[in-house]
Amino acid sequence: MIYFDNAATGGFKPDSVISATESALKFCANPGRSGHKLSLACLERVYSVRKILCDFFNGYSYERVIFTKNCTEALNYAILGSLKSGDEVVTTVAEHNSVLRPLELLKKRGVKVHYASLTAEGDIDISSIAAAVNSNTRAVIVTLASNVTGAGVDPKALRKLIGDKCLLICDGAQACGHVEINMQDSGIDALAVAGHKGMLGIQGSGALLFSERMNPSPVIFGGTGSESYNLNMPDFYPDALEAGTLSYPAIVSLGEGALYLRQNMEQNREKTEKMCSFILANLKKISGIALYSKPNPYGITAFSLGNMQSEVAAFNLSEEFSICVRGGLHCAPKMHEALSSDGLIRASLSSFNSMDECATFVFAVSELAKRR
Repeated sequence: MIYFDNAATGGFKPDSVISATESALKFCANPGRSGHKLSLACLERVYSVRKILCDFFNGYSYERVIFTKNCTEALNYAILGSLKSGDEVVTTVAEHNSVLRPLELLKKRGVKVHYASLTAEGDIDISSIAAAVNSNTRAVIVTLASNVTGAGVDPKALRKLIGDKCLLICDGAQACGHVEINMQDSGIDALAVAGHKGMLGIQGSGALLFSERMNPSPVIFGGTGSESYNLNMPDFYPDALEAGTLSYPAIVSLGEGALYLRQNMEQNREKTEKMCSFILANLKKISGIALYSKPNPYGITAFSLGNMQSEVAAFNLSEEFSICVRGGLHCAPKMHEALSSDGLIRASLSSFNSMDECATFVFAVSELAKRR
């Protein structure tokens, strides 16, 4: 089986992540919810991962590192917890439904949303984003890498264009773990992280890191192990946003993934971009293929295959060639509308893939192209 669906969830984990997660499952208590030694030891490990992530992304303080079960939950905290009626928001047509759907809800509550367009080449247009910002703009919300095409955004350049007044909230689902992200240097106020993709953690891991310029309100309410006499959520972080039992094994896996990436991210990026370039260059030679991606460090290659439906192509690649890709709209309907697409085939690579697998994939697509 060739796994080329890493943008949905990472199919491969380093041995260190697997080992740490296994240990966490063997010796696991509820972190900080009890006073016994094992609970406190787990709590200490959780706080060590907060510090690891804060350092990895150059965040603002480890107390403002909130653990979530995925990037979607992190974005919901950042968006629903920070915006209110009367606010104005600028975002892009390239966003995932984890941004679009919370904003659609907020539109019904009196938040005004502006959508910036793509460039003629299909890239995310930071000039268009900046042009939509006005004195009433509360936040700019942008993906750092499109989950459809792999088109990226330089957050530092974007911050320079939009100025300092508004918040900059970034969806890092496809970018985190693939490229360096420096929150303070780039002026990012909130970064939503998917732990199970480029960060190499297991499913159920995610995080939200945010600056002192924003103070998200709780979206989920429940026990925190602190101020149990208080029927309201605590007013301090991280407790204010971490209701219920934390997924200790998932948090440990995310921390180990970040430690692995400290040593390997640059070489991983180079390998992933090389494989991505190889696939795109060879797909371009196949009659009937239309490419929607450029070489990128996120390993995303999107294309159409004549009049063959993307879901059908993905099914055939799986059934006949044992290759896992994704077809369809990828939970990003406005992006496909902007690209005049009714669905694309997406092969998404990781550094654990090989050039031989890429060559096999190109051959399989060429065989399908003969049937269109």
